[in-house]
Amino acid sequence: MFPKQDAQTSSLIPHSSSLIPHSSFLIPPPSFPYNLFRSIVHYAVKNIFVTKFQNMTDLEIAQAVNMQHINDIAAKLGVDSDNLEQYGKYKAKLPLTLIDQSKIDRSNLILVTALTPTPAGEGKTTVSIGLNEGLNKIGKKSVVVLREPSLGPVFGIKGGAAGGGHSQVVPMEDINLHFTGDFAAIEKANNLLAALIDNNIQSKTRSLNIDPRTVIWKRVIDMNDRALRDIVIGLGGTGNGMPRQDGFNITAASEIMAILCMSKDLSDLKEKLGNIFVGYTTDRKPVYARDLNAENAMTILLKDAIKPNLVQTLEGNPAIIHGGPFANIAQGTNTIIATKMGLSLGDYVVTEAGFGADLGAEKFLDIKCGYGNLKPKALVLVATIRALRHHGGAQPDQYNEASLERVQKGFANLEKHIENSIKFGLTPVVAVNNFYSDSDEEVNWVIEKCASLGVKAVLSKGWAEGGNGTQDLARAVVDVIEAGTNNFKPLYDWNSSVEDKIETIAREIYGADGVDFSAKAKADIRTIDKLGLSGLPICMAKTQKSFSDNEKLIGRPTNFRVTVREFEIAAGAGFLIPILGNMMRMPGLPAVPASEGMTIDGNGVITGLS
Repeated sequence: MFPKQDAQTSSLIPHSSSLIPHSSFLIPPPSFPYNLFRSIVHYAVKNIFVTKFQNMTDLEIAQAVNMQHINDIAAKLGVDSDNLEQYGKYKAKLPLTLIDQSKIDRSNLILVTALTPTPAGEGKTTVSIGLNEGLNKIGKKSVVVLREPSLGPVFGIKGGAAGGGHSQVVPMEDINLHFTGDFAAIEKANNLLAALIDNNIQSKTRSLNIDPRTVIWKRVIDMNDRALRDIVIGLGGTGNGMPRQDGFNITAASEIMAILCMSKDLSDLKEKLGNIFVGYTTDRKPVYARDLNAENAMTILLKDAIKPNLVQTLEGNPAIIHGGPFANIAQGTNTIIATKMGLSLGDYVVTEAGFGADLGAEKFLDIKCGYGNLKPKALVLVATIRALRHHGGAQPDQYNEASLERVQKGFANLEKHIENSIKFGLTPVVAVNNFYSDSDEEVNWVIEKCASLGVKAVLSKGWAEGGNGTQDLARAVVDVIEAGTNNFKPLYDWNSSVEDKIETIAREIYGADGVDFSAKAKADIRTIDKLGLSGLPICMAKTQKSFSDNEKLIGRPTNFRVTVREFEIAAGAGFLIPILGNMMRMPGLPAVPASEGMTIDGNGVITGLS
């Protein structure tokens, strides 16, 4: 949950006037002016409810809403209930037949990204949902399209991904937990391939002669579990397989997740699954999932997971949630299918890309837009005063202390992200996500500084006020779209060499002086060339805490180089993954996991989920 903000009255708070006529005991003295008495009572009652709201958690706010039946939500998009595959009353799968390319070409895609975040995040999902509410408030037919949360962060430290405050998607508990089973299906498909690999290594009759030392495919589980990063399997005798070193990734880091997000339909999904690079035979021939006849069975496990999920926002507007790769180790965006579904059903689509714009947005624009033939018409750059203080040198216990000096110093980080956005042909709208600790002096300075750069900055109060607090942001985004001045272009040519593509990202987006490649990375590039994969786009795996590969270099670092340690090859997903710094694909739990603060009562009511 985000820190408590400047909460105003909302749709969750009963208007005090509805209480007065029915309160017969509220009778003023005969000599007391009734209108003045009524105003005093209004003020008192309103503030009682506002105070109560300020003390509510995100989960409590979500649980207080009377959700609409999913049939009614679908009807707002013009989708008949017969086309839904319902998962209870408030969730449903949408069939791929609803995707309409002619409508996609006429719709308006809005990408929400952010400055380099603090560990808790800056509310990018909250702003995305709030912006969607605001667009609907001003009369636009808008749909928000988001990623699905991973259980690792939910039970770890970061929390879920259903938004916050008055800008949430619901049912919040379901979305943050098992939802419609997509993550479980991805996990099973991933681990089926792992089992087939080890089964083939064990086989004496149908062996492909896979060299166990070259197998790069790992098992996955949707949980932060550092003990599974590096393990040895096959112990206990010959009947248990061949002993070899192995490990687990978190499910969101699986190439299956990336493939699901890159696929355009079921046939394309199957082809991409078959293209997964597994390792080598003992005579150095490449082995792919298709060589194990794995792609059909894996696709069967994913036949429902490929369909986007329809839910709703707190204000009853349609929301599509599908796919969930991380942005620091994968592409960090929802599925191409979900984005196109939104564009087919709405006039405006608000979507987001994970972490800062140097990661999620760069990958969205250079990878997803390339494969999906997508062209965003607006880019929203989320900033918070607390993050600017962080980049200006504030320590975590100082994030909520007003300091114009720190904000001014930290603005260099936001300014670099603004410059980067313009390199893609997109002049951003800066959304200043409002926190209770923001001072007017700091906010006004940021708005004026952005204006001096030719960029519109708008205070966004979606957390506290939902769509009522984001109408100015919505109008600013619509103005940019209708002006038609943005003209998206990718940063690099996929046909450039692997080294040139990485150098371009590092120099242009990170501000690095150059790139150093380790001996292992150079060997990996030779392997990539031999496999004929050098024409694939680049998906950088880098810390989200800095423009550099050193998380301690906050703000806008200069005079640095980045180092590519090694590569991972995602031949099925269709991109190459340079590993920068000490990136890991299996996180660990914090000293005090979020799970310790969660409870469930005998009626199944959950508390402590965020």
